[in-house]
Amino acid sequence: MMRPASMNKVLLFNPRATRYKARIPNSILQIAASIDGKYAYAIVDGNLEEDPWQALVHYLETGDFRYFALSVMPGPQLKQAIPFSKRAKELFPGLTIIWGGYFASNQPEVVLQSGNVNYIVYGPGDKTFPELLHHIENGLPVQSINNLIYVNGGKIVKTTKDELYDQDELPALPYEKLNSFYPLKNYLGKTYLGRKTIAYHSSIGCPFKCAFCGIVPIYNARWKGKSALNIYKDIKYLKENFGGDAIEFHDNNFFVSEKRTVEFSRLIAGENMIWWGEGRIDTIDKYDDHAIAAMREAGCRMIFFGAETGNDAMLKKMDKGGTQSGEQIRRFAARMAKFDIIPEYSFVLGTPADTESEVNRQIDEDITFIREIKSINPATEIIIYVYSPVPTEGSALFKQVKEQGFHFPQKLEDWISPHWENFDLRKNPLTPWLKPYMIDKIRNFETVLNGYYPTVSDIKLSSFHKKTMHVLASIRYKQQWYRFPYEIKALQKFWLKYRQPEVEGF
Repeated sequence: MMRPASMNKVLLFNPRATRYKARIPNSILQIAASIDGKYAYAIVDGNLEEDPWQALVHYLETGDFRYFALSVMPGPQLKQAIPFSKRAKELFPGLTIIWGGYFASNQPEVVLQSGNVNYIVYGPGDKTFPELLHHIENGLPVQSINNLIYVNGGKIVKTTKDELYDQDELPALPYEKLNSFYPLKNYLGKTYLGRKTIAYHSSIGCPFKCAFCGIVPIYNARWKGKSALNIYKDIKYLKENFGGDAIEFHDNNFFVSEKRTVEFSRLIAGENMIWWGEGRIDTIDKYDDHAIAAMREAGCRMIFFGAETGNDAMLKKMDKGGTQSGEQIRRFAARMAKFDIIPEYSFVLGTPADTESEVNRQIDEDITFIREIKSINPATEIIIYVYSPVPTEGSALFKQVKEQGFHFPQKLEDWISPHWENFDLRKNPLTPWLKPYMIDKIRNFETVLNGYYPTVSDIKLSSFHKKTMHVLASIRYKQQWYRFPYEIKALQKFWLKYRQPEVEGF
């Protein structure tokens, strides 16, 4: 017997990812677009709610909502996604709970074995999600639906992975509907780029198979992008209707197509908008000088690149999938300086090796390489991550981390336990090859580096703040004295409240 339409509503939830600047929840909006006009829905954004659980209960207690759908990334979003799903299932046992996003796609067993999640949409949900609702509503079997993971007869079933869809053929994101739940102006925050910065996704996937990247198992080296014209139309709409004046492209790889990038640059050039995106060094290094000049003229001020390391053997082990090398990383930093585009290089320190001395030596080599990059182009922004395993199954890194005793939590709730959540490598060595003194070395170097070269993206820092911090860190940086930089840490924490881009973004 079919339920009344009033009882078939969908509650879309974006778990809190930040306590700082909320961004447009594009992943939830993408799903909302797929059911817009077909199913009634409500949106709850954990980033903008003082008490998100009460906001969710407010809707669920009406009895009108049969579906509770969440998009969940690894990290902070788990703090709300896990307990809220459990509570919702306990209080409303008839609720169908559906998870999407990178975490559920990469950890389906632990998610489904919790008993709190009915279905996982792995990969794009533009077709899968509405099809799933249709099948449930009409009592149809779901095994024919692509991109779905669920439990049947005590066994986990994973259906066929669908092709990536033409992004221009998908329905437009329902910005006006989002605006009816939360004023969209609240998502356009002040950043280094502008006063009202738009968060935007113009493509899906990435054509490379880096061994440490969490999206590889989902997209399997596939990429699809919107046309430059449709990107421009969306941005123009957000500018004219909500005052957007800058753009963060949150694509995994915005710059895959030089033709698309150049066309977008020419379209956006007259709009006086500053923008940022993520790309690969070995991709953009192939761009013609005229293309890069067009990007800069159109407002591109900074690009994030995964430099990872200057060690060619380690780059090969990471399976970057292209032609990136230490020499190219150096040369490209210099090339970006000519166009006045800031390269934002991220490095991953503390990758596994066969012996403790090898791990430590690689950390020292990476520190030396980072210093070299800063000498080549001092404007280069440096983002430092301590290696945290998210390796692609079957890769050399995956095999090595397992051999050295690393494993992910076996129960869903353990992902938000203090033991795992804090990932305190000094007291809780979850990555056995990294020793406390190595973590200290990385963090102390990072403190001194950030003191000597304060990030330009921290809009709170005045020229006086930057100068003071630079002078304070000067002797340490020049003499390579990194141990116990307490005076710099104190200044960054208590006086400046220095922001770290790797934690807070813009």
